[in-house]
Amino acid sequence: MWWFGRKGASGFSSSSTAEEVTHGIDGSGLTAIVTGASNGIGKETARVLALRGVNVVMAVRNMAAGRDVREEIVKEIPSAKVDAMELDLSSMVSVRKFASNFNSSGHALNILINNAGIMATPFILSKDNIELQFATNHIGHFLLTNLLLDNMKKTARKSSREGRIVNVSSEAHRWTYNEGIRFDKINDKSEYHGYKAYGQSKLANILHSNELARQLKEDGVNITANSLHPGVIATNLFQHNIISSGFMAGVGKLLFKSVQQGAATTCYLALHPQVKGVRGEYFSDSNLAKASSKGKDVELAKKLWDFSMNLVK
Repeated sequence: MWWFGRKGASGFSSSSTAEEVTHGIDGSGLTAIVTGASNGIGKETARVLALRGVNVVMAVRNMAAGRDVREEIVKEIPSAKVDAMELDLSSMVSVRKFASNFNSSGHALNILINNAGIMATPFILSKDNIELQFATNHIGHFLLTNLLLDNMKKTARKSSREGRIVNVSSEAHRWTYNEGIRFDKINDKSEYHGYKAYGQSKLANILHSNELARQLKEDGVNITANSLHPGVIATNLFQHNIISSGFMAGVGKLLFKSVQQGAATTCYLALHPQVKGVRGEYFSDSNLAKASSKGKDVELAKKLWDFSMNLVK
């Protein structure tokens, strides 16, 4: 149970659920991609979007789990339009294959929800030789977004409906390395710190959203980009820390958000008319929130953009 639920300007609070913040909203005719939709808040996000009539593509690393979730959703919501496609965000080859398959399918794309993530892993390099948290949480989503952007622009023009890009970040973006983003030490094992590396990747999610929003506005494109903190939720994100995972399995479930509450801000940004035209902002509890000073650093965002572009070439 989430006990501390004071409503904000939106009329919602930390205790609001994804179903509550989308109540009465018709998402028919919209298509959304949700990464990491086979469990946790990604799964709930996919379910609630499908409940509101959105055509949902679940981008999942584990296709067996994805198919199980799809069956579960369709059993609950017979009218649901849900598909699963394979995506491993830690591999640029996989990201490019997913984007190519999706774009060639003829599907329009109105909403992109970059939700998948890993947390506080031991030091590991991705298949592309990039520190795994930075590779999965930021670079994979950065590349995916770039590869799907033309589709989203075309969809926005043809449908005259606003496209929305939603990056799931975290309050952990405040607890990163002193530099914010360690451009010269991304793969430095000797100074690696699991939680700071996670914070770095979550800061990157916010900076990515902000710079993308700036560019889209400058180009006059009818697509918004925003980031959010979902809240602290008892999910398998804590699996790499024995103490944290044990706490989450016990006391944490009483103190922190449920998955239904954790998916609320994502679904709010994806569908709610209150955020129409809002771009480059950071949200928490389905309300505007303030990111850290580094999270609002325009020059840092531009530098990260250029750094990321070089990595994905």
